[in-house]
Amino acid sequence: ATGDRNKLIMIWEAATCKHLYKFTGHRDAVSGLSFQKGTHQLYSASHDRSVKVWNVAENAYIETLFGHQDVITGLDSLSRECCVTSGGRDGTVRIWKIPEESQLVFYGHQGSIDCIQLINEEHMLSGADDGSVALWGLTKKKPLAVVRQAHGTHGLHNLQQPYWVSAVAALHNSDLVATGSHSANVKLWKSGEGFRKLEPLFDIPLVGFVNSLKFSAAGDFLVAGLGQEHRLGRWWRIKEAKNSICIIPLKRKAGMADSS
Repeated sequence: ATGDRNKLIMIWEAATCKHLYKFTGHRDAVSGLSFQKGTHQLYSASHDRSVKVWNVAENAYIETLFGHQDVITGLDSLSRECCVTSGGRDGTVRIWKIPEESQLVFYGHQGSIDCIQLINEEHMLSGADDGSVALWGLTKKKPLAVVRQAHGTHGLHNLQQPYWVSAVAALHNSDLVATGSHSANVKLWKSGEGFRKLEPLFDIPLVGFVNSLKFSAAGDFLVAGLGQEHRLGRWWRIKEAKNSICIIPLKRKAGMADSS
């Protein structure tokens, strides 16, 4: 499934790249898509502030979920019949419980929450334009851990601003997470002490705005989507950056089960 600024969701046959059909209904750009793992249930998020649920196997719309007060900037889901979203400048992260038709609202960042990713069925990771990265447990309304200025600051001494965190990723069911900004590097972290601490591991140099990050299922590489500009707006431009996809190999050390 792909979503676009024309408010459309396109469904494709992955093996042949054949276009099957399209879903319409969102009133603004589609900003997030995720299949419930192992099913044909698809969740979509949009700048129209809504989440929609679809059944791709039956080419069917199921329902629309409302609650966010600003554009939805990110969405993720795993095996459970629920999804999580980041709500931009409304300052909330939300969990949508589909069968119960209910939502849980979480607060913890100071700025626009621009990205979110589930680590496992109980924990998630989010990033914001205040430069912070937060670790959450799905049963607690406040973050388990927050790293302020995770990518440092830039600007003149008296006008320093934190680098906005524009992308986060987690190697599912492990303690390894990654964050991206426009600070010329991607950072890898270990979510230690039972997801109550984020410990820096190392940096990977990358020039440009890191607009998306994803680990391979086996954890042997990390994919970064790089742009000359931030995916949500045209505030700055890094001319030397290339709009590109970068594949970063990760070598697993012998005897380390969780982190690379």
